Amino acid sequence: MKPTFLIALLMVLCSQANADHIYVLQGASGTGASWSDAMGDLNQALSQADAGTQIWVAKGFYTPTSTGDRDVSFNIPEGVQVYGGFNGTETDLDQRNTKNNKTILSGEIGNPGITDNSYTVVLFDRVTANTILDGFSITSGNANGELEEGNATRCGGGIYINGEEGVSNPTIRNSSLESNFGRDGAAVYVNGRNGESSPTFENCRFAHNEAGLDGGAIYNDGRLNGRSIPTFTNCTFERNMGTYGGAICNATESGVCNLILNNCSFIENAAYLRGGAVFSLNGDEKCYLEMSDCQFKDNFPDDQNMIFTSNTARSNAFKIVKSEP
Repeated sequence: MKPTFLIALLMVLCSQANADHIYVLQGASGTGASWSDAMGDLNQALSQADAGTQIWVAKGFYTPTSTGDRDVSFNIPEGVQVYGGFNGTETDLDQRNTKNNKTILSGEIGNPGITDNSYTVVLFDRVTANTILDGFSITSGNANGELEEGNATRCGGGIYINGEEGVSNPTIRNSSLESNFGRDGAAVYVNGRNGESSPTFENCRFAHNEAGLDGGAIYNDGRLNGRSIPTFTNCTFERNMGTYGGAICNATESGVCNLILNNCSFIENAAYLRGGAVFSLNGDEKCYLEMSDCQFKDNFPDDQNMIFTSNTARSNAFKIVKSEP
């Protein structure tokens, strides 16, 4: 076997071994094969990624588009795992430091100010739990469109999770969603209408998000006979604002709309009408909230400083579970 053939074979094998990673570094212009050959466009990396691919994104500021098209989002494909918080030298996922290496996904695509920002910064469209977003700051989405209820131009300025007529259960971890705006669900819109949407959020912070209508941070929508069952663990909701549900609006009519909160804190959230922390539109009592070890402080109106449900059978709408001492 000739030496030149051996070298070529080794190069192919190395390329195959690294094919499950794409590296993204602000300002870079490479192929994404390594940190030294990183690409600079996260959406380009997403378009090239297959299920099982990990995209490593170094600290910096990233927008969905440079064209000013407000409809463009970071669309996370099925099974792709996107990690932020790198400094651009790591060889192992455990080496990253998300606090020191802030990785920002922003809707600030146009002129200064929020008016012409992206409607939605991050989109998950009918994906499984193997689809992961981990280690990002998501900010400045502006879902202020005037189309029908549930449309992504008016819901979910930070993240829109679409399970309508399908199933969408992504995993979002170690991330913050701050200063996003929308008519419903300023930070996150969980769309289970006529389908199922049951995402998992772990170690996330929702702060200073504002809805023109309902769900200052989260709108959980299980209407049209849908199922919408998000789980929040070790999450903080602070100073979010909405008309119904300062932090979360949990809504159904004839569908299933459950909300699971584990060790979460609600601090100084405000509703213009009801549900300073959480408002639950309980419909025909298929909507419930399950909480364990959650803290509520200075939410307004306090509605018993926790939850307001529109159903008269309030005690059937939620249950509080305390961990054993």
